[in-house]
Amino acid sequence: MKRILVSLLLVVGCFAHAAEERPNILVLFSDDQRADTIGALGNLHIRTPHLDSLVRGGTAFTRAYCMGAMQGAVCVPSRAMLMSGRTLFRAKDNLQGQGTWPEAFGKAGYATFMTGKWHNGDPSVKRSFQSGKAVFLGGMGWPYELPLKDLVGGELVNERQSGQHSVKVFADSAAEFIQTQAKSKPTQPWLCYVAFNLPHDPRVAPEDFRKDYDDSKLPLPANFLPQHPLDIGSMVGRDELLERWPRTPANVRRHLGDYYASVTYLDAQIGRILAALDATGQRSRTLVVFASDSGLAIGSHGLFGKQSIYEHSMLAPLIFNGPGILKDARRDAFAYLLDIFPTLGAMAKVSGPDGNEGRSLAGVIAGNEPRVRDEVFLAYTQTQRSLRDDRWKLMRFPQINVSHLFDLQADPHETKNLAELPEQRERVAAMTTRLAQAQTTWGDTQALTTAQPKPAAFQPPQGEKMEEMFRKNRTR
Repeated sequence: MKRILVSLLLVVGCFAHAAEERPNILVLFSDDQRADTIGALGNLHIRTPHLDSLVRGGTAFTRAYCMGAMQGAVCVPSRAMLMSGRTLFRAKDNLQGQGTWPEAFGKAGYATFMTGKWHNGDPSVKRSFQSGKAVFLGGMGWPYELPLKDLVGGELVNERQSGQHSVKVFADSAAEFIQTQAKSKPTQPWLCYVAFNLPHDPRVAPEDFRKDYDDSKLPLPANFLPQHPLDIGSMVGRDELLERWPRTPANVRRHLGDYYASVTYLDAQIGRILAALDATGQRSRTLVVFASDSGLAIGSHGLFGKQSIYEHSMLAPLIFNGPGILKDARRDAFAYLLDIFPTLGAMAKVSGPDGNEGRSLAGVIAGNEPRVRDEVFLAYTQTQRSLRDDRWKLMRFPQINVSHLFDLQADPHETKNLAELPEQRERVAAMTTRLAQAQTTWGDTQALTTAQPKPAAFQPPQGEKMEEMFRKNRTR
């Protein structure tokens, strides 16, 4: 009887230890990837087998947003919000004086590592992660000549060029970290953050991936336009100068071919990282998250960049996969990208940094609560503001005193502006009031109306002026 009692106590102890074991964390973060570029989520024209496997083996959020940006390089504030858990008007782009979630995981006993793009300043990466390899400290560049450094002992050292495609180098570095941890510290939980620089332009994938896409067979976006009719404040920025006006179907399809090939190449490198998890036996105790910093237009609404508050530019993919995550599940609850680390913190029992405003989605993932917020507020510079709920979306362009209203249930691609219809006047007024209230909540002081509005119509550069601007902005 005594032996039986001892055996039972040992079994109970083993279960208790297993219950207390904290999961590893693998965060895969792409760059400028639209939410509609994953095969398993409905895109029949793109090949993403490894992302598909994450979707089918996990839970995907279909309404996850970047909150916006106060500059053209949307990836900078997006990543600052991700790391700090703070909202747009409270997160600092360089994270100066603001704690980060990786720091919190490190203090909680995790080994923390990063590879890839860091666009928030050298000091913040050095204190956020304990180590890193192949860290790119800029925003964009030719992937075969990308300047990289390693994070060793709190310093960035060993500067070099990528030599190979940077996305492959990042995948190599992540796989090496996973393998090393499995061998040297198998019981210590780890956090690995992999920040890819695809499908951001220059959208370069190896020829074997590019030749798989026939541009002529790629459908145009449902909201394709040759030119956006309004000057919404971002019409001649760098991203918009990647193609001439008017946007033609052939040119948009060519860009889509480059874009899809880049996503497929990215997907292949993600597959190599997941294979390292499997080979080291760590998959069953690793939470894997895939997301992107923003979407992109590429012909939608006549735009090319992410510098707008349309769904195609602010909506991003978000997938959770791993132990305790429901398989092949979809969640339409509103989420911000800044909710990612609070969710992982809740699952790993790690408290976040001071100032965190993100909300845990763990209850939504488990199916225990329907949502954590009722609406989404979006902002871009001084020129665009938006509020959306389950059905309606109001867009306000303060510098030209124009409002748009979309019924997203009937018109998910935002093609029919209802704001001027007499029957929608009360709704526009009510949503404008709610938008102003959201501004107060999130610390936004931008006036929604100006006494001296700029001309509303967009007039693109013409002739030699357009050609000169286009030539200066072309990537290889």
